[in-house]
Amino acid sequence: MALVVAACVLPRAGSPQGRAPEAAAPPGEPAGREPSIFVDAARDAGLDFRHFNGMTGRLYFPEMTGQGGALFDFDGDGDLDVYLVQGSMLGGHDASDAVFPWAGPAPPSDRLFRNDVEVRPDGSRTLRFTDVSGSSGIGAGAGYAMGVATGDYDGDGRVDLYLTAYGPNRLLRNLGGGRFEDVTASAGVDDGRWSTSATFFDYDRDGRLDLFVVNYVDYRVEHDVACFATSSRRDYCGPSSFPPQGDRLFRNVGDGRFENVTERALGSHEAGAGLGVVASDLDGDGWVDLYVANDGLPNHLWLGGPDGRFREEALMAGVALSQQGAAEASMGIAAGDFDADGDEDLFLTHLQGETNTLYVNLSGGLFEDRTALSGLAAPSRPRTGFGTGWIDYDGDGWLDLLVLNGAVRLQESGLRQGNPYPLGQPNQLFRNLGDGRFAEVSDAAGEVFGLEEVSRGAAFGDVDDDGDLDVLVLNNAGPVRLLLDQRQDGHWLGLRLLEAQGQRDALGARAALLREGRPQLWRRARSDGSFASASDPRVLFGLGAAADVLAVRVVWPDGQVEVWDAPPVDAYTTLRQGTGRRVP
Repeated sequence: MALVVAACVLPRAGSPQGRAPEAAAPPGEPAGREPSIFVDAARDAGLDFRHFNGMTGRLYFPEMTGQGGALFDFDGDGDLDVYLVQGSMLGGHDASDAVFPWAGPAPPSDRLFRNDVEVRPDGSRTLRFTDVSGSSGIGAGAGYAMGVATGDYDGDGRVDLYLTAYGPNRLLRNLGGGRFEDVTASAGVDDGRWSTSATFFDYDRDGRLDLFVVNYVDYRVEHDVACFATSSRRDYCGPSSFPPQGDRLFRNVGDGRFENVTERALGSHEAGAGLGVVASDLDGDGWVDLYVANDGLPNHLWLGGPDGRFREEALMAGVALSQQGAAEASMGIAAGDFDADGDEDLFLTHLQGETNTLYVNLSGGLFEDRTALSGLAAPSRPRTGFGTGWIDYDGDGWLDLLVLNGAVRLQESGLRQGNPYPLGQPNQLFRNLGDGRFAEVSDAAGEVFGLEEVSRGAAFGDVDDDGDLDVLVLNNAGPVRLLLDQRQDGHWLGLRLLEAQGQRDALGARAALLREGRPQLWRRARSDGSFASASDPRVLFGLGAAADVLAVRVVWPDGQVEVWDAPPVDAYTTLRQGTGRRVP
């Protein structure tokens, strides 16, 4: 396959902010006007990709549910590459039956784009991506692709991929040299059910990455059922029309294989229609926990422990239901310390007519629903949320919030205007005010926030290495978006946290900045969260105008704690376990 190359010229990184002064408005904006928070650079940078959902008018359930993607460094050159999952036809239909025809090479398939950014001596950069799918060996799966999880499961220093699907999942081992190999069967991690999100994490602290796979419902295209809106017209079905599927936990046994330990580790429990997952130590006991967003059923909080078994405690912890005691249509998850008190809080996206939910961590495994008090309830009610993430877009140290939206049922207003498949809704951005409240700033976020698209997955990472998080937005039956942050205008500090041996990111490690007279800022190295997507595991701290870091404290996944003197600001530093000063 021929290589596809394009370029996007980025601002010069000459100041502490790592970007051009704000007075220099991005292309398309009037001079002197404060620039948008984000600019979409996907097309100019060469991410020429449009998702194909295979819609035929039969309203098959999976076609409006996906999809996700990944920001990850597959070739080990230090910058972030892109993996995009693709849909396909369902029900034996031919591509000519599709409502939105496929215009690319047949058949539609996943794509891998290599980041070939150019950095010139004067600091100016050109962001360009090259489509290397044809030479990578990623191939095509037998199912309808849904999402991505990333992690170096075999410890060889190369990031591997686990691909979820409606149908067989796939584990792609990174061989190096730009090549991947499908090792699903030999690794023992196949799951032919409808899987959505997944995460690599080390639940038993043995130094090997295990795998948790979230499954949705038992839907069969060949036994499709008709569902109806309140107006009696045909519409997409919801999860309540089908039996929920149980999730799976695979333990890494260390020789390239996994064993299914679901029954032993999770025990008997009510299955949920799972869509999102995050692995984090939410109760502060030093053992990683799992939080699963279930669609229309109570969410699961699996608390881990030294015996290798999990206890389901969502109801007692206050994160199973809404404040009103109702199970909501949970889709995406963001876990992060938005209030700077040292523990991770949870944010969940929900269905139109409900509200998204903010669960504040009270420590010790207890949470409180503060959605209404935070100002996040009312703005979410008219929309259906999917991908989401905590993102300090302005670099002031407080984690802001991005929410991607897109309906799952046909919108009456759009039908009245002649749109036969109206599912698009605008995305949203909320600024953290630092007092537990948020203010919507979507109007200033950029042109793409005024579009009505069917957004699903979101992956986060510093694509242009300028000290802020950029966002890969995955649109169902639409173009991919690469949102570059333009408004982080202060100092910053970036860390890559590595295990003691090799080049594997220490997923689950937590880092804190120690500063004189200021709250500690905590960030976790992770690739999971959001919806069906994988993010850059490096951690970023916005410092605002003051570069006053005294030291960095890291809590490693095995419980060891180390401290380093302050690394340089406005730069990335790699910290390896075992090279710092150990503390109790």
